[in-house]
Amino acid sequence: MEDTSVRNVYIVSAVRTAVAKANRGALARVRPDDMAAETLKATVARAGITPAVVADVVMGCAFPESAQGMNVARIAVTRAGFPETVSAMTVNRFCSSGLEAIAIAASKISAGLFDIAIAGGVESMSMVPMGGARFAPNPTLVRDCPEAYLGMGLCGDRVARDFRIARHEMDEWALGSHQRAIAAIDAGKFRGEIVPLDAPTHAGVKTFDVDEGPRRDTSLESLAKLRPAFTITPGEGFCTAGNSSQTSDGAAAICLMSEQAVKDYGAKPLARFAGYAVAAGSPMHLGPAQLEAIPRACALAGIKLNDVALIENNEAFASQCLLVIRELGLDPSKVNVNGGAIALGHPLGCTGAKLSVQIIHELRRRGEKHGVVTMCIGGGMGAAGVFESC
Repeated sequence: MEDTSVRNVYIVSAVRTAVAKANRGALARVRPDDMAAETLKATVARAGITPAVVADVVMGCAFPESAQGMNVARIAVTRAGFPETVSAMTVNRFCSSGLEAIAIAASKISAGLFDIAIAGGVESMSMVPMGGARFAPNPTLVRDCPEAYLGMGLCGDRVARDFRIARHEMDEWALGSHQRAIAAIDAGKFRGEIVPLDAPTHAGVKTFDVDEGPRRDTSLESLAKLRPAFTITPGEGFCTAGNSSQTSDGAAAICLMSEQAVKDYGAKPLARFAGYAVAAGSPMHLGPAQLEAIPRACALAGIKLNDVALIENNEAFASQCLLVIRELGLDPSKVNVNGGAIALGHPLGCTGAKLSVQIIHELRRRGEKHGVVTMCIGGGMGAAGVFESC
């Protein structure tokens, strides 16, 4: 009789591109399927396997249309030169799409459906803008439940107002994000996880391998001068271009294996995917759903929140990030130790996978055991995944 017990799932390679500023950055003219293809090739090479043994590829994408449409995961698989026998699917849970892709692939391996998969995410906010190419809201919802379409910036403002998070706190967190990101880049912390890309420039093709979002000239004074970006109503605006995430382009991918596949291919596990949870609440706020998802994911992983050494809390907005830290009593020194999306960028459907790549490598650098990747999600949702370093 076939074994139907839940199986451990291990990550044996984890890579990402450097993240570029949307529209004016190094990857503005690089197709998302090409970015994704390079991460697919790299994660297979680092896992020490051939593409033919990959049972499935799952990639997240928040706006899977236009240049990243037509099941971009399958297109990227073909562009990477994988055999046509390698299947692929694209998933969308907005900002957690990349983490959702990992959870889906891991769940199938854990259930015994197959032994090897690649999961990741990709987003070109240069080629497919926020909201997609053609925004077409449901007329009934616009009339009866317009908050279903509430802009994320307005949600970030509501969090600051309703949960009493001061503008100066948000700016201070934003400054720290840039400072930590710059320190990480200068120390070469990201070098081993980044797949270089060929990026076209006016002077020819240039290698792109350093995140271009962090600003060395950021100061509290300059941040304080920025006007609210999403509302001009007095007392209502808190989120600015300086304390909100950057629109970005990028891709990431990881290779997951069952314990048997690890033995069969002599792979060296980097981490174990230990738990995942998603929660939902009012679409008027960003962050509260994370307060449910994070403890739930930890419980599924068999650990307590106090056992977590590192947390990657996606900085969609400083207000949302600070809310999660305050309400869960997190140690700020454990959160986004190498900077967050305010400095490093937020390529939507890629972000969950990108943050997973980062936390896996940082846990190993520090010799720590457990890390959590978490983010708010449009529509009032939140997600969290737990990784256990090997």
